[in-house]
This record gives sequence, structure tokens and C-alpha cells, in this order.
Amino acid sequence: MSNSELSDQELIERIDRLEMRLTFQDDTIETLNQTITAQWREIDALKRQIALLVERLEEAQSNTEGPRNEPPPHY
Repeated sequence: MSNSELSDQELIERIDRLEMRLTFQDDTIETLNQTITAQWREIDALKRQIALLVERLEEAQSNTEGPRNEPPPHY
């Protein structure tokens, strides 16, 4: 059936279906956007935590290396 053979009622039904699909897709896109935004915030927080842990680890390693290089007290 070609488009010219569609009745007014059929066209209205097709438009209604398309509008419902568009509404659903808009809702899905908004939900995905919110999810992605939340994930980026979490990723940023995790990056900051990792940077802090790396800094603490480097400080701990530099503090433990100092005494190893010093001669024992009896020398």
C-alpha cells in the first residue's frame, strides 16, 4: 500500500505511534544522560581518591627508604 492510499485515520494512527516512540526515546535519552552524568561524577571522585592514595604511597615509601640507607647506630 502506498502513502497515497492511506486513509486519514491510518495517517493519524501512524502519527500517534511515531509520537509515542519519540516520547519514549526522549525519556530514554534523558535517563541515559542522567546515568552518564552520575558516572562521570563518580569517575572524577575515584580519580581524586587514586591520586591521593598514590601521593600517600609515595610519601610512605620515601619515609621507609630513609632509615634503610643510614648506617646502624653502632657504627
